[in-house]
Amino acid sequence: MRPIGIDLFAGAGGMSLGFEQAGFDVVAAVEIDPVHCAVHKYNFPHCAILPKSVVDTTGEEIREQAKIGSRGVDVVFGGAPCQGFSLIGQRVLDDPRNALVKDFLRIVSELDARHFVFENVKGLTVGKHRQFLEEFIEEAELLGYQVRLPWKVLNAADFGVPQNRERLILFGSKSGRSLPGYPRASTQPADRPSDLDPSLPIGPTAFDALDDLPNAESFEALKSTDEVETRSWNQPGSYAAEMRCLSNRSWHFGPAREWTPNLLTSSARTEHTAISRRRFAETLPGTVEPISRFYKLAPDGLSNTLRAGTDGARGAFTSPRPIHYAYNRCVTVREMARLHGFPDWFRFHETKWHGARQIGNSVPPPMARAVAESVIHALGWCPEESFETVTLGDDRLLRMTVSQAANYFGVEAPGTRRDKKSGATKRKQEEIERQRILERAYENV
Repeated sequence: MRPIGIDLFAGAGGMSLGFEQAGFDVVAAVEIDPVHCAVHKYNFPHCAILPKSVVDTTGEEIREQAKIGSRGVDVVFGGAPCQGFSLIGQRVLDDPRNALVKDFLRIVSELDARHFVFENVKGLTVGKHRQFLEEFIEEAELLGYQVRLPWKVLNAADFGVPQNRERLILFGSKSGRSLPGYPRASTQPADRPSDLDPSLPIGPTAFDALDDLPNAESFEALKSTDEVETRSWNQPGSYAAEMRCLSNRSWHFGPAREWTPNLLTSSARTEHTAISRRRFAETLPGTVEPISRFYKLAPDGLSNTLRAGTDGARGAFTSPRPIHYAYNRCVTVREMARLHGFPDWFRFHETKWHGARQIGNSVPPPMARAVAESVIHALGWCPEESFETVTLGDDRLLRMTVSQAANYFGVEAPGTRRDKKSGATKRKQEEIERQRILERAYENV
């Protein structure tokens, strides 16, 4: 029997995957965005998905949906959005915009979880935002949990990810239980100064992550779909071989998936203008193209931090994808996934907009795995290899619009509201239309 975990604010499942690879059974995930829910269900078909806000979710409901009865929950993990820091003289956690953070701790308490892992942006550790951390720790202590201090910001590049990406990680444990320690770096990033142990191996670079992948622009079909079967793969290095799951060790302690290794997925093409391609060609690797402000990857370096855009309710802004170091185009969603540490069997929504934001919103799985291994150690468990093989979900889950995904899960689509008098659903047409446009593809650069 493996320890069990619950993923709150699950998104597409970056932390779910990392904890699974470390030896946990992730039995339930809570996520409000129905498109993310569909992708999570595809990749983790045995995990119960609750398509709703944590505000409306109880520990009892999670237990019921996960079918775990009264079994002890070993860890709850996730990262709530933190937005309210402007009210002077008021507790930050009492700001209504931070209700999700209090609900994270409430669910941890209701589940009587042995441990929790809270992840968030590095910015919470500086300036006035530090008040948030102090109140978070105070709230956790009131609920009977201790927090590992001093807190730390971890960089995914220290854990074998070819990307500079810093995230705050907070470990919490029931009072009286052993607190997890912060994981030690496992790689020495290639392109940034560091005081890490010089004996550490050099981590993967952008070249290591992308060189074996076929060029998406070699396939006409990728103008109208995000997948194509091909045998035109280059020889992979050790990092790419793991992403392609070419050895049994690639699965770590998680179950293998049934998948088609020669299927190039999440690779829909972007039709750049000739002017854009010329600007991309003139940009030096490791620098920013001055007009678009896109970063151009350096083959021997790391990616910049991959970010997500906003949803339709907040203007549907799409963050830029980096420029490929060898081709005069932006990287595909699959190439983003490689730079983030997602293996090739892991699928995203077929549109570039949803797929890119699912990656940009996620914790890189290798870093999540290192964090989860610390929790496993604190629990006193010896991780066991999984001999299960999981059949991935229905491909249609990857192609649903927001409305279709909402209908599938029986929830309201984002951008809708209830009329208080009639009870009828009224759509905010401008927001929905903008989201539908962006679902089909990124706009031409």
